Amino acid sequence: GKTTAVDICIMALSGVLLYVLQVALGFMPNIEPVSLLVILFTLVFKRRIIGILAVFILLEGLTYGFGTWWFMYLYVWPILAFVTHLFRRMESSLGWAILSAAFGLAFGFMCSWVYFVIGGIGGGIAYFLSGMMFDIVHCVGNFALMLLLYKKLRGLLERLDSKIHT
Repeated sequence: GKTTAVDICIMALSGVLLYVLQVALGFMPNIEPVSLLVILFTLVFKRRIIGILAVFILLEGLTYGFGTWWFMYLYVWPILAFVTHLFRRMESSLGWAILSAAFGLAFGFMCSWVYFVIGGIGGGIAYFLSGMMFDIVHCVGNFALMLLLYKKLRGLLERLDSKIHT
């Protein structure tokens, strides 16, 4: 379908929301609502997730610099959106909590791909191993946030989306 001004506003505001929440909670390493919201935005806003992620990733780069970590964001968050799309028919909060937890656990491994390219096998393995504790925290945080907030937030976003498009 055609992208409307409403779609552009949804993409911009949702991308900014991801950014603001990640910055606001930056003091808590790997406890973040971004995974939860990327999953929910993919399920509810569908193809608009591409614009949402573009806004989020660009704002992150403008704030923190376009370093090595930024290139990871170019593929890590789209992978989550793609996997979410594959499982889009799943309705179980527990299922989504497990998927989100798995993403949190795999986050460091996926990020290490950049270091395998620029630092060789040793650089990739060192990056991955040094971040394992953060990945475990990420996994537990993602699981808890999804289990607690999935149903309420999905219902809220679906009501919002249907009001906007009626």
